[in-house]
Amino acid sequence: MKKVGIIGVGEYLPKKILTNFDLEKIVDTSDEWIIQRTGIKERRIASEDEATSDIAAEAARDALRDVGLSVEDIELIIVATITPDMQFPSTACFVQEKIGAKKACCFDISAACAGFVYGIVTACGFISQGIYKNALVIGAEKLSSITDWKDRNTCVLLGDGAGAVVLSEVDEGGILSSYLGSNGAQADLLYLPGGGSKNPATYKTVQDRMHYLKMKGSELFKVAVIKMAESVQNALERAKLSCKDIDWLIPHQANMRILLATAKRIGLSKKKIYLNIERYGNMSSASTATALCEAVRERKIKKGDIVVLDAFGGGLVWGACVIRW
Repeated sequence: MKKVGIIGVGEYLPKKILTNFDLEKIVDTSDEWIIQRTGIKERRIASEDEATSDIAAEAARDALRDVGLSVEDIELIIVATITPDMQFPSTACFVQEKIGAKKACCFDISAACAGFVYGIVTACGFISQGIYKNALVIGAEKLSSITDWKDRNTCVLLGDGAGAVVLSEVDEGGILSSYLGSNGAQADLLYLPGGGSKNPATYKTVQDRMHYLKMKGSELFKVAVIKMAESVQNALERAKLSCKDIDWLIPHQANMRILLATAKRIGLSKKKIYLNIERYGNMSSASTATALCEAVRERKIKKGDIVVLDAFGGGLVWGACVIRW
């Protein structure tokens, strides 16, 4: 089996900034309440003419520039998203066309906030077996398109953005281990009821606001902390490492309280967690991707560091992967 590592990172954040003070004008909330409950101060919102594939393509181009590869070198494109441009074709196919990666195999992964981690583990399998050499894995979301702006419990959390990585064979380090899990019995804690084959679009589904994200926050909080902690511990065990070996934990930026509770549960100092939630909010699959990109570009992550990506989302799904940078 070949060693696989991340050789390039990229991101794209829409220009429009939506602050907590802006949200005070939309729903019954306050800057103080949002910060105390979530740790979020602002988030990015894509323009009306920006689809998920547009922001994904920008992040992909940024990652390719970072490593100096041509689009002709990319043989696999995986887009992790719950806000695809449309039911089909895959958003990855639209990204392929937009960046000109004509040689690439393309598909989407729908694993909500854990989608980027799922995508990395999937791409790693292809590369480690020699099926493909270079892969683009993109976490991209336009959550504003499925946000109920009348629901203060969810609209204060969500933002738009995209992050991308280029994976390839490496001589040393790379992805050491991974752990993925799911529990469909708890799907009703976080889901989008309308628009699929079960509840196709009708006047009633629109009237009942079924095309917006639904979340049971308090119940989800408890499960998220447990499963994010378990994911880190299980992935580290498979790499024959412990929490003491972690240099940086790059988590899905779900909620500040969830992240701090997870760190406490595994005995990790807050100083070792990379956080950008106050600036971007929860961007689902894009959160872990952009956080990784920024941690690298801020030179917080150094060669040889043990980096753990950790995420949890609707499905329910969760996962972590351990990387020696």
